[in-house]
Amino acid sequence: MASPTSTLLDEGTYLGSVSTYYRVLREAGESRERRAQATHPAAVKPELATTGPNQCWSWDITKLHGPAKWTYYYLYVILDIFSRYAVGWMVATRESAALAHKLIAATCAAQGITGGQLTIHADRGSSMTSKPVTFLLADLGVTQSHSRPHVSNDNPFSESQFKTLKYRPDFPRRFTSIEAARAHCQLFFPWYNEDHRHGGLGLHTAADVHYGQATAVRARRADVLTAAYLQHPERFVRKPPTPPELPTASWINAPGKKEAAAQ
Repeated sequence: MASPTSTLLDEGTYLGSVSTYYRVLREAGESRERRAQATHPAAVKPELATTGPNQCWSWDITKLHGPAKWTYYYLYVILDIFSRYAVGWMVATRESAALAHKLIAATCAAQGITGGQLTIHADRGSSMTSKPVTFLLADLGVTQSHSRPHVSNDNPFSESQFKTLKYRPDFPRRFTSIEAARAHCQLFFPWYNEDHRHGGLGLHTAADVHYGQATAVRARRADVLTAAYLQHPERFVRKPPTPPELPTASWINAPGKKEAAAQ
């Protein structure tokens, strides 16, 4: 459409400048965008608390480098956020909602999950938000939770577990085959669950916390420390030694905790 000022000038009339026209339109509320604009509500920060095993799981998928450039295998892992126990895992040649469905269903069955017991948290990948997974969780009575877009801190337990896997000295730069990737994981996950002492668990193994053995283990550790104190009290200046406390709760985004400055 031609400018109204130029049209009027051609007709021998001057009413005002272009900026004057826009000022009048703004004052009349007529200068806004007339096309429909998409609006997106603010993403809600997930705040998930757990006080024991099998109340909240986190799951994610990471890539493992294959034998050639741009080839990958996909490691699916389901982690209990209270005990850090890897309750289920699978290595596949692709990322697939159907495979995720199969793994989640098998893991829930193996752990004896009942309706209303569990929340499963994940990021917003295509497999995590797929209809097959959503329908499965609804059928199982499992609550679904998702990270905010582009906020990696919303899924810290899975990210930490993948870091532990990939920073071990024996983790290869590339896997020669999917069988090799599966063989590596078959060694890693028993170690991670049953031998690795977690700093966030009072230096207990994930298996001891998940299956209720950690209290007895801590009591035995306390007996050893008490015996050491009684034998050489001069070595302990401030107070008798005690083993680290066991966790009583675990959170994804505890209320009141400040967000990292850079997301």
